[in-house]
Parts: sequence; C-alpha cells; structure tokens
Amino acid sequence: MKAPAAPSTATPVAQDVAELPERAATALEELVLWLRRDSLEALTAVGAAVALFLVLRTIRGMGCRLLERGTDPIAWRSITARVARKTKSFFLAAFSAEAVAKLFAPPGALVNAIDFVFTVAFVLQGAIWVRELILVVIARRAETSDPDQSTLANAMGVIRILVNIAVWAIAIILVLDNLGVNVTALVAGLGIGGIAIGLAAQGIFSDLFAALAIIFDRPFRRGDTIQYGTTIGTVEAIGLKNTRLRALSGEQVVMANTKLLEQEVRNLRMVEERRVQLLLPLAPNTPSDQLAVVPDLLRGIVEAQRSTRFDHAILLNIGGASIDVELVFHVADPDAAVMQRARHAVLVEAVAAFHGRGIRFTDLSPPRG
Repeated sequence: MKAPAAPSTATPVAQDVAELPERAATALEELVLWLRRDSLEALTAVGAAVALFLVLRTIRGMGCRLLERGTDPIAWRSITARVARKTKSFFLAAFSAEAVAKLFAPPGALVNAIDFVFTVAFVLQGAIWVRELILVVIARRAETSDPDQSTLANAMGVIRILVNIAVWAIAIILVLDNLGVNVTALVAGLGIGGIAIGLAAQGIFSDLFAALAIIFDRPFRRGDTIQYGTTIGTVEAIGLKNTRLRALSGEQVVMANTKLLEQEVRNLRMVEERRVQLLLPLAPNTPSDQLAVVPDLLRGIVEAQRSTRFDHAILLNIGGASIDVELVFHVADPDAAVMQRARHAVLVEAVAAFHGRGIRFTDLSPPRG
C-alpha cells in the first residue's frame, strides 16, 4: 500500500511558475493537432498573423519618418515619433497573434496561451512607452531652460534610474497580477521599502528635486544676476546640489539649491525698467512761489534726459529743518549703470536749476561755535 503523498508546500507564485512549461507544452501540442486536423485554416491563420505583423512594422517605420519631418524638436510630432520608435517587434507579433485568434477558431489552450502572451507583451510595451515619454518630455523641457545641458546631463542619470525603478516595478506587479498572484503583500513591501529609502536619502532627493525645480520652473538661468538676502551675484553654474554665483565683489558664492529656493530670490535680469526715488531737502524758508514751480521744473529736467519717464514730484514733508521734495522717475533700461548715470544727470541739472532760481537746499553744515 502506497503512503499518502505529502501535502504541497509550494507557494502560489511557485506553483504558477512551475505550471508555465506545462501550459506551453499543451498549447504547442494543440497547435500541432490543429495543423494536422485542419491544416488549411491553421496555415491561413498563421499566414494572416505574419502578414499583419509585417504590415504593422511597415506602418511603424513610415509613421515615425512622417512625424520626424517637423522642424521643431520640442513639438508633439517629434515626441510622438520618439515614443513610437520604441514600439517593439515582440509586441507587434503578440498583437498580430491576438487579432488573428479573434477571427479564427484555434484550440482553447492555444487561445489562452496567446491571451497570456499578449497581456504580458502589452504590459511590457506600455512600460517602455511610459518610460520613454517621461524621459523625452523631461529632456525636451529642460533644453529650453538649460541650453548647454550641463545641469541636465548630471541629473538625467539619476532621473533615469528613478523612472526605471518606478515604471518597471509597476509593470512587474501587473504581470504577476495577471498570473493570478496575490500582489497585495508585494505592493505593501515595496511601499515600506520606498519609504525607508526616501527617509534615508532625504537630503539627496531634496537637493535633486530643488535642482529640477530650477531647471523646469526657471526662476533664474545661468548668466542671470540674482539677489537673495544681502547677496547679489551672477549665476555661473546650476548643479545637482549647489548653485554657484559670482558676487559683485569677485568671490564665488556656493549656495545649496534647497536653501536657495527657501528664500526670496530676486532675478535682476527680469527688470524691465528701474525706479529712482530722490529726496531733495530744501531750505525751510523757501518762498511759496518758488515751491510752486519745483514740480514743473523737475519734470522738465527728467524729460530732457534719455530713456527716462517722469512719475511725480511733490512736497513730501514740511519740518523745522527742511522742506522735503520727493522726486520719482523711471529709467527704461534694466542696466544698473544706465540708471546710475541718469540719476547723476538729474541731480546735477536739479542743483543747477535750483541755484539759478535762488532755491536753496538745507544747510547741513554743523553750526559754528
């Protein structure tokens, strides 16, 4: 009398994997029987699948060449062509077999095998499409903000690794789920592992995302003059971790990307015009008839200068020490040197015009003993 067989201790995943060769052998056996029993229909189906596969490959090549005729490398045509070129032949073959199987009547095991192969091929092809789309959009988007590609070249290696991990992890989970495997525990494990890795590399990821934010959001570019806090400098390089600036005094300033974006950053290159505000302290005993002509006098001085636009000139304050006149005008040039020259010219002309009319400034000299 035979001893009872020991209960199987294999996991569901191992059992499914162990059954794959048997399923493949069954499908192949039924294919051979189909060819013997109804050879005309079987050969017609195989020929139709091969013909459809060749047609799809031709359409892929012609479509990619047609889409690549665009002149703009950032246009949707170029991006679509780049993604379409990643359509693999194994997916086209699986799609052809699946389409032909719907038209003919192959054996059941063969149909199940074709369905399984097509599902796996579709998941893998979808992962390839998504990966390529993400990478090409990132690369194309960064080309407009980082023409020399220095920052992107450093970042793309890390970005490619992160995209590959995310996309292929999802693809593997989908394939296992179609195999009938319970992926709940696997998803939970990946989530916990991702959290652990994120906490361990928090500083690295924060600097990386800060660099990507600078590349894509473009608060400033290489060559811009920016100000944060009391520091003013020209951006020389944007790295994965730090941004290097050349200060006005000549030294190089290195600032972490994360710390830099936490502050208020002023991009001086984005200045379209500069506002100049001057306070002119007149003598407290200046007659009212002379005060009345001060605004028109200052307007004429400002409008006579090049690239200047008069805003206002008003009596701002009357005190015991002086009568303060506020003059505000704009210089239609972002260059600070042009603004300084216009400010200097307006002050010189104002002093000359006031002295010519007998309008005196406040005597700021110390009293004589």
